[in-house]
Amino acid sequence: MSSRPENPPRTGRSPRTGRGTARTGTRGPAAPVTSRTAVRPRPGPDDLRRTFEAVPPRTCDDDQPFADSWWGRAWVAALESLSMDEGRLSRGRTYADSGKVAAITVTPGRVVAYVHGSRPRPYRCELRLRTLTDPDWDTFLDEVAARPGHLAALLAKEMPHSLVDTAAAAGIGLLPAADDLDPDCTCPDHGWPCKHVAALCYQMARLLDADPFVLLLLRGRGERELLEELGRRNAAHSAKERPAKPDTPSVSAAEVLTGRFLPPLPAPLPVPPHPAQPPSYPGPPGARDPLALDHLATDAAVRAHALLTTGLDPLAGLTPWQDAVRLAASRHTAGLTATTRALYRELAHATGRTTTDLARAVAAWRQGGAEGLAVLETPWDPPAGPFDRARPALAAAGFPRFHPWHNHLTHPGGTLQLRFGHDGRWYGYESEPGEDDWWPRAAPDSDPVSALMELGG
Repeated sequence: MSSRPENPPRTGRSPRTGRGTARTGTRGPAAPVTSRTAVRPRPGPDDLRRTFEAVPPRTCDDDQPFADSWWGRAWVAALESLSMDEGRLSRGRTYADSGKVAAITVTPGRVVAYVHGSRPRPYRCELRLRTLTDPDWDTFLDEVAARPGHLAALLAKEMPHSLVDTAAAAGIGLLPAADDLDPDCTCPDHGWPCKHVAALCYQMARLLDADPFVLLLLRGRGERELLEELGRRNAAHSAKERPAKPDTPSVSAAEVLTGRFLPPLPAPLPVPPHPAQPPSYPGPPGARDPLALDHLATDAAVRAHALLTTGLDPLAGLTPWQDAVRLAASRHTAGLTATTRALYRELAHATGRTTTDLARAVAAWRQGGAEGLAVLETPWDPPAGPFDRARPALAAAGFPRFHPWHNHLTHPGGTLQLRFGHDGRWYGYESEPGEDDWWPRAAPDSDPVSALMELGG
């Protein structure tokens, strides 16, 4: 709706006096008072008007508090103290829970939103709150700027108890009291407030949870204006607390070096022809295995030497897991010696894997490097082409019909498997009969029949 419908003023019953009172609002925004202590920048129109999209319905239980923050709950408490009709508050809470409150517009001293009720046309609800005078703002901003913790809390969208207590001690009420809220609605209900305004109040508590600057805007100042003014006042407080300049004058570096030149840097040391051996590492009780540490240091020295001589590090793009597998695969031994087992334990612990996972990955790395490791760990769906021609080729060579799954072809006996890699090669795998425990075997081949023959097929 583009404008508020013209309705004659209606009367409601005040919970405090019992007499009829005009519902057109008697506590609107206070007239601005010019501050004698500071000249503040004139805020732009966008800083004094914020519109929030409709808040989605809640999914939590009705027993849970409607607001999460303590200042949001203080807002709800002010609403509930305003009304003497628990039924209207309960219906308003139900309206807010079910998402009947449309977009909410907040300006100094006023909150406006349309709330869907029992009729097709929504009702225009308005809630007014007294704004602070300029002297009140001067006092409040000075208190915040003088305490870095208060400023940091506001920047983090928090409103600490100490900030509200400090303002209250100075006679400034940030959170609404029972007589601060002035509701109005176009519905025929004369409740004070009606269930539509109650729904708007409950949704405002959720907005305040996310951003306490909404409350400060209701009190008369926008977020951008407040932050600029707080920054200026905080700088003034810091300047007052800065220690006095020393009696001995200082000399700037630019003045000292004017007309002078620093000596040139020495030439870099020549790169040795081979990487040097790392020092020996002792093995104190409880420390990491010294032989595994020696292996890691040797590998780092080789990579550093390659980087110095070529300017490139071909291993820089590896993930921590890939690099751990590469390190373990670089120990070419006839079996798992004590040193190799220690290295496997260190690398498995560092990557959050088991030594069996690492041993299987090492077999895949030795089979095909980084691509072999990808074939082991990542199934994928090959496009039409070589993968589709593999089963007819195997059948023509006299092999039984293999079962396909993603990029895998599995022998019906369950002991042999071929996996198709992104590089167009076939990687052979073996498993014990009846076990789904596949290990890389043999070298990859671009021909599936040859790859299967390598497995002893």
